[in-house]
Amino acid sequence: KHYKRRSTKTKQKQVEALKQEGEREMATSGTYVTEVPLKGTAEKHYKRWRSENHIFPDAVGHHIQSVTVHDGEWDSHGAIKIWNYTLDGKPELFKERRELDDETKTVTFRGLEGHVMEQLKVYEANFQFIPKSEDGCICKITFAWEKRNDDSPDPSNYMKFIKSLAADMDDHVIKA
Repeated sequence: KHYKRRSTKTKQKQVEALKQEGEREMATSGTYVTEVPLKGTAEKHYKRWRSENHIFPDAVGHHIQSVTVHDGEWDSHGAIKIWNYTLDGKPELFKERRELDDETKTVTFRGLEGHVMEQLKVYEANFQFIPKSEDGCICKITFAWEKRNDDSPDPSNYMKFIKSLAADMDDHVIKA
Protein backbone atom coordinates (compact mmCIF):
# COMPACT_ATOMS: atom_id res chain seq x y z
CA LYS A 1 0.00 0.00 0.00
CA HIS A 2 1.07 3.51 -0.71
CA TYR A 3 0.23 6.26 1.68
CA LYS A 4 0.17 9.88 0.76
CA ARG A 5 1.98 12.00 3.20
CA ARG A 6 0.52 15.43 3.80
CA SER A 7 2.96 18.22 3.53
CA THR A 8 3.65 20.50 6.46
CA LYS A 9 2.45 23.44 4.38
CA THR A 10 -1.00 21.84 3.92
CA LYS A 11 -1.29 21.27 7.68
CA GLN A 12 -0.25 24.87 8.40
CA LYS A 13 -2.87 26.18 5.95
CA GLN A 14 -5.58 24.08 7.63
CA VAL A 15 -4.59 25.30 11.09
CA GLU A 16 -4.53 28.91 9.88
CA ALA A 17 -7.98 28.52 8.26
CA LEU A 18 -9.40 27.12 11.52
CA LYS A 19 -7.93 30.01 13.51
CA GLN A 20 -9.47 32.57 11.15
CA GLU A 21 -12.86 30.81 11.31
CA GLY A 22 -12.72 30.83 15.12
CA GLU A 23 -11.89 34.54 15.16
CA ARG A 24 -14.89 35.33 12.95
CA GLU A 25 -17.21 33.45 15.31
CA MET A 26 -16.08 35.42 18.36
CA ALA A 27 -18.05 38.64 18.07
CA THR A 28 -17.92 41.48 20.54
CA SER A 29 -20.43 41.61 23.38
CA GLY A 30 -21.08 43.96 26.24
CA THR A 31 -23.47 45.42 28.76
CA TYR A 32 -24.53 49.02 29.23
CA VAL A 33 -26.04 50.08 32.55
CA THR A 34 -27.60 53.42 33.42
CA GLU A 35 -30.09 54.86 35.90
CA VAL A 36 -32.82 57.33 34.95
CA PRO A 37 -34.38 59.32 37.83
CA LEU A 38 -38.17 59.46 37.47
CA LYS A 39 -41.04 61.27 39.15
CA GLY A 40 -43.94 59.13 40.29
CA THR A 41 -43.94 55.79 42.02
CA ALA A 42 -42.10 52.71 40.87
CA GLU A 43 -45.50 50.94 40.78
CA LYS A 44 -46.96 53.47 38.30
CA HIS A 45 -43.95 53.27 36.00
CA TYR A 46 -43.76 49.48 36.18
CA LYS A 47 -47.48 49.21 35.36
CA ARG A 48 -47.03 51.42 32.27
CA TRP A 49 -44.11 49.33 30.96
CA ARG A 50 -45.63 46.01 32.04
CA SER A 51 -49.16 46.23 30.67
CA GLU A 52 -49.85 49.58 29.00
CA ASN A 53 -47.57 49.55 25.95
CA HIS A 54 -50.55 50.40 23.73
CA ILE A 55 -50.35 53.94 25.22
CA PHE A 56 -46.73 54.47 24.08
CA PRO A 57 -47.53 55.86 20.59
CA ASP A 58 -49.73 58.58 22.14
CA ALA A 59 -47.34 59.26 25.01
CA VAL A 60 -44.01 59.21 23.16
CA GLY A 61 -45.00 59.28 19.48
CA HIS A 62 -41.72 60.92 18.51
CA HIS A 63 -40.07 57.61 19.52
CA ILE A 64 -42.76 54.94 19.13
CA GLN A 65 -45.21 54.95 16.22
CA SER A 66 -47.02 51.68 17.02
CA VAL A 67 -46.97 48.63 19.27
CA THR A 68 -48.92 45.48 18.44
CA VAL A 69 -49.30 42.15 20.20
CA HIS A 70 -48.11 39.33 17.95
CA ASP A 71 -48.66 36.53 20.48
CA GLY A 72 -50.11 36.56 24.01
CA GLU A 73 -51.78 39.47 25.80
CA TRP A 74 -50.63 43.03 26.53
CA ASP A 75 -49.68 42.13 30.09
CA SER A 76 -48.72 38.46 29.80
CA HIS A 77 -45.30 37.03 30.57
CA GLY A 78 -43.79 35.67 27.36
CA ALA A 79 -45.94 37.86 25.10
CA ILE A 80 -44.42 38.77 21.75
CA LYS A 81 -44.82 42.37 20.60
CA ILE A 82 -43.85 44.26 17.48
CA TRP A 83 -42.68 47.85 17.87
CA ASN A 84 -42.43 50.43 15.07
CA TYR A 85 -40.12 53.23 16.17
CA THR A 86 -37.78 55.93 14.94
CA LEU A 87 -34.06 55.75 15.67
CA ASP A 88 -31.68 58.44 14.42
CA GLY A 89 -34.43 59.72 12.11
CA LYS A 90 -35.02 56.33 10.47
CA PRO A 91 -38.07 54.07 10.88
CA GLU A 92 -37.24 50.68 12.37
CA LEU A 93 -39.09 47.57 13.53
CA PHE A 94 -38.40 45.43 16.61
CA LYS A 95 -40.00 42.10 17.55
CA GLU A 96 -39.45 41.11 21.16
CA ARG A 97 -40.45 38.56 23.77
CA ARG A 98 -41.52 40.03 27.08
CA GLU A 99 -40.44 38.72 30.49
CA LEU A 100 -42.01 40.12 33.66
CA ASP A 101 -40.87 40.01 37.27
CA ASP A 102 -43.53 41.60 39.48
CA GLU A 103 -41.46 41.09 42.64
CA THR A 104 -38.52 43.20 41.42
CA LYS A 105 -40.68 45.39 39.12
CA THR A 106 -38.57 44.42 36.11
CA VAL A 107 -39.60 44.21 32.46
CA THR A 108 -37.20 42.45 30.09
CA PHE A 109 -37.28 42.78 26.31
CA ARG A 110 -35.52 39.94 24.44
CA GLY A 111 -34.93 40.76 20.79
CA LEU A 112 -36.22 38.24 18.26
CA GLU A 113 -36.29 40.01 14.90
CA GLY A 114 -36.05 43.44 13.34
CA HIS A 115 -33.50 46.02 12.27
CA VAL A 116 -31.35 45.81 15.42
CA MET A 117 -31.26 42.01 15.17
CA GLU A 118 -29.53 42.31 11.79
CA GLN A 119 -26.52 43.64 13.73
CA LEU A 120 -26.94 41.78 17.03
CA LYS A 121 -27.24 38.12 18.01
CA VAL A 122 -28.28 39.09 21.53
CA TYR A 123 -30.45 42.04 22.58
CA GLU A 124 -31.71 42.02 26.15
CA ALA A 125 -32.95 45.22 27.77
CA ASN A 126 -34.05 45.18 31.42
CA PHE A 127 -36.05 48.05 32.90
CA GLN A 128 -36.15 47.80 36.71
CA PHE A 129 -38.19 50.38 38.62
CA ILE A 130 -36.71 50.97 42.07
CA PRO A 131 -38.49 53.15 44.68
CA LYS A 132 -36.40 56.07 45.97
CA SER A 133 -39.01 58.20 47.76
CA GLU A 134 -42.79 58.52 48.13
CA ASP A 135 -43.07 60.25 44.78
CA GLY A 136 -39.89 59.25 42.97
CA CYS A 137 -38.03 56.22 41.66
CA ILE A 138 -35.22 55.30 39.34
CA CYS A 139 -35.36 53.17 36.24
CA LYS A 140 -32.25 51.02 36.16
CA ILE A 141 -31.66 50.00 32.55
CA THR A 142 -29.35 47.10 31.80
CA PHE A 143 -28.76 46.45 28.11
CA ALA A 144 -26.82 43.27 27.29
CA TRP A 145 -25.81 42.70 23.67
CA GLU A 146 -23.67 40.61 21.38
CA LYS A 147 -22.78 41.61 17.85
CA ARG A 148 -23.26 39.25 14.92
CA ASN A 149 -19.73 40.14 13.82
CA ASP A 150 -17.02 42.59 14.79
CA ASP A 151 -17.76 44.80 11.78
CA SER A 152 -21.14 45.83 13.23
CA PRO A 153 -21.14 49.15 15.10
CA ASP A 154 -21.48 49.19 18.88
CA PRO A 155 -25.17 49.52 19.75
CA SER A 156 -24.70 52.62 21.93
CA ASN A 157 -27.37 54.43 19.86
CA TYR A 158 -29.91 51.82 21.02
CA MET A 159 -28.94 52.41 24.65
CA LYS A 160 -29.39 56.18 24.15
CA PHE A 161 -32.77 55.46 22.56
CA ILE A 162 -34.13 53.29 25.40
CA LYS A 163 -32.76 55.70 28.03
CA SER A 164 -34.52 58.59 26.26
CA LEU A 165 -37.69 56.51 26.01
CA ALA A 166 -37.74 55.91 29.79
CA ALA A 167 -37.05 59.58 30.53
CA ASP A 168 -39.66 60.87 28.07
CA MET A 169 -42.32 58.49 29.42
CA ASP A 170 -41.88 60.12 32.83
CA ASP A 171 -44.02 63.18 31.99
CA HIS A 172 -46.84 60.98 30.67
CA VAL A 173 -46.88 58.81 33.79
CA ILE A 174 -47.07 61.91 36.01
CA LYS A 175 -50.10 63.25 34.10
CA ALA A 176 -51.93 59.88 34.25
